[in-house]
Amino acid sequence: MDTECHSPPLRTIAILSRGDAAARREATAQNSRFVRVFEALAAAGIDAFPVIYDESFAGAVRDQLLAADGVLVWVDPIHQGKTRAELDALLRDVAAQGPWVSAHPDIILKMGVKEVLYRTRHLGWGADTHRYDTATSFRSQFPARLRASGPRVLKQNRGNGGQGVWKVEALPDTEGMVRVLHAQCGSTPEDMPIDALLARCEPYFGWGGCIIDQAFQPRLPDGMIRCYMSGAKVAGFGHQKIKALIPPPPEGPEAPEAQPGPRIMHGPDAPPFQALRGAMEDEWTPQMMATLGIDESSLPVIWDADFLYGPKDAAGADTYVLCEINASSCFAIPEEAPAAIARTVKQRLMRTERTRVRT
Repeated sequence: MDTECHSPPLRTIAILSRGDAAARREATAQNSRFVRVFEALAAAGIDAFPVIYDESFAGAVRDQLLAADGVLVWVDPIHQGKTRAELDALLRDVAAQGPWVSAHPDIILKMGVKEVLYRTRHLGWGADTHRYDTATSFRSQFPARLRASGPRVLKQNRGNGGQGVWKVEALPDTEGMVRVLHAQCGSTPEDMPIDALLARCEPYFGWGGCIIDQAFQPRLPDGMIRCYMSGAKVAGFGHQKIKALIPPPPEGPEAPEAQPGPRIMHGPDAPPFQALRGAMEDEWTPQMMATLGIDESSLPVIWDADFLYGPKDAAGADTYVLCEINASSCFAIPEEAPAAIARTVKQRLMRTERTRVRT
């Protein structure tokens, strides 16, 4: 009888990011921007290796991913004119053949797009939010809504870095003129006919499928709170005085006063954010999962919810308005997040192993 003790097999994780052929040749765990994630996984007994993706060598990437037990993906929706269309198809194929993928493209399409703001507008993080599914509905409904309800924020369904996000306000004493400000760094306000804005936004229906329209939040200058999540648990917070959608000073968009402040990172136990943590873990995340049809084991290993301050409630306490969920490429992250990622990955691997044993 074999009485020798055998260690459980070492599971492997691929960490996928975008880059060119040179980056692929030179990629190591040590020179990766995800080095602390590699270290946390190693400390948890999980072997991980970097995989650099580009459409020009997608076949070789596919072979690497199929050799792993799981794949962690950090690729923006839009990067230097490239989208994730081909990558998402590849990841779906890989996931169908065995390795689990986080975040899976189908999960991103449920929670990591601006449409989530509309689908979850009834939750405690919701605001006055509308969706336009066609250019025709956009042209027929948005101008009247803008005139009736004040400044709005338009958002293309898939994007990052402020691309396709516009503050729009009607100019008084004019016929059909609006002032718009793009959320991308370096933007300045533009006055234009509303028909020109509508035409500028129409291409968003091709890539993202819809446009989301939210009421502008006047407390934007108070900053944005980024709530980092690993699975269904808070992994930390980041607070930043952002400048997107705030007109630059007279000195222009390159002036020091126009630059965003640093994102100050905090752990999950930071006292200023415990009310938000409780809402996220106990209410909003479970309600979001129920609304979108997502089970906890499919939640991304790392994702974040970006909140603006809403109006204070009757007791003078802050409220929070969701402005975005990032599930495609959530980075940089708080110091505590790599360990949280490793714990979640280990749980996913153990669940996968139990499933294999049963089958």
